[in-house]
Amino acid sequence: MNYDLIIKNAEIITAADRYHGDIAVKEGKILAIGQDLVGDGAEQIIDAAGRWVTPGGVDAHCHLDQPSTDGSVGADDFFTGTRSAVCGGTTTVIPFAMQFKGQSLAEAVADYHKRAGDKACIDYSFHVIITDATPEVVAEIPEMVAKGYTSFKIYMTYEAMKLSDSHILDVLEATRECGAMAMIHAENDDCITWLTKRLKAEGKTSPRYHARAHSVIGEREATHRAISLAELVDVPVLIVHVSSRAAIEQIYLARGEGVNIFSETCPQYLFLTAEDLGIDDDFHGAKCICSPPPRDAKSQQAVWTALANGTFSIFSSDHCPFNYDETGKLLHGEGASFDKVPNGIAGLETRLPLLMSEGVRKKRISPERFVDLTSTQPARLYGLYPQKGTISVGADADLVIWDFSETKVIRNEDLHSAADFTPYEGMSLNAWPAITLSHGKVLWQDGVFNSDSGKGNFLRAKAPFPVPTAE
Repeated sequence: MNYDLIIKNAEIITAADRYHGDIAVKEGKILAIGQDLVGDGAEQIIDAAGRWVTPGGVDAHCHLDQPSTDGSVGADDFFTGTRSAVCGGTTTVIPFAMQFKGQSLAEAVADYHKRAGDKACIDYSFHVIITDATPEVVAEIPEMVAKGYTSFKIYMTYEAMKLSDSHILDVLEATRECGAMAMIHAENDDCITWLTKRLKAEGKTSPRYHARAHSVIGEREATHRAISLAELVDVPVLIVHVSSRAAIEQIYLARGEGVNIFSETCPQYLFLTAEDLGIDDDFHGAKCICSPPPRDAKSQQAVWTALANGTFSIFSSDHCPFNYDETGKLLHGEGASFDKVPNGIAGLETRLPLLMSEGVRKKRISPERFVDLTSTQPARLYGLYPQKGTISVGADADLVIWDFSETKVIRNEDLHSAADFTPYEGMSLNAWPAITLSHGKVLWQDGVFNSDSGKGNFLRAKAPFPVPTAE
């Protein structure tokens, strides 16, 4: 057999298995997996002896070239964002097509396709953000699903984006009827507004007070309410970027009662705390403003535990980078009130190395659990499996070969996002992708990005859940 590529002597790790073998690739797909595969005519052979090989990461929560409502401009477009992703071992991304009020979902998706253009280095799909759930917009959801847009994000906060409980119920009912996924940003908007008003009245406006305004109590209440609304409609939902022990407990209890709830967390809740938002006189804490904010050490430990015990379904970056300048974090000037600072931090490139180094290598989670959280479950829940998210015959040859031989210190100058800082600056990791392949082509190898190889395709997602039938 004349293969295009054979990866020899690999320690292959999937969400279910770990075994030694060879992987053969033909025309971008995995054609064979076995022992001592013969491929004298193979165009390329990579010897992975002593190295782990995992499926390419699927980052199911990232923001690339997303239009804003406040005039801020994200640092990454589809080229710089996907370049950053692949250099950190991620080979599929799912960013967000955002609907503005008065706009149809079809218009939002069409605009986002124009933004993506032909810039992406790796494959991508779209979630759709619904900010204006009129009857006409809700009626569009089945058509969107039929066209391959099968996940919809709902906000419970942000004035320009939040939906009322009644509108959330309308969207959940529509997703139930066509087997789609609803993702919910669960924070209580009235709690945030009430606390913000009082903090500002007391002159407490520095970045550190962002964490106070976005309280654990508000996240807990909104998480409970989101679960209750899903239970009322009897539809699965996914709670995104869960940050606190209190919210985790709500999810754990609901799942124990048989409610079909999925959940996600992100690196900032493992490696940052509220202390990273700085002190009163330090505006640089704005670099770590995101919502929900990083919490305390107890919540940090609760997030680790929930990753290990299966409470969390997926681990995403929530990559939403803003530069520390007038287009981003300094949009309203240095010293602006915390509520005027654009929310978001970079994380596409560092997501997998952080979890591999500090999770797997320090034995907090297993290698199989790592793959499940970062690749397999995101692909399943967003309708891309088994094309993505696994190492199996017929799957896309999106693969990561890991290097554990050297300690790597995270420096923003070494990363490939267009962001001008990383919140993880100076962290030492003992894991980083040595080689990343997309469709069997090497895009990243030994610290060098191959700009000539990458050409990503838009992926039409399948509906992740069965459509209920009338009883």
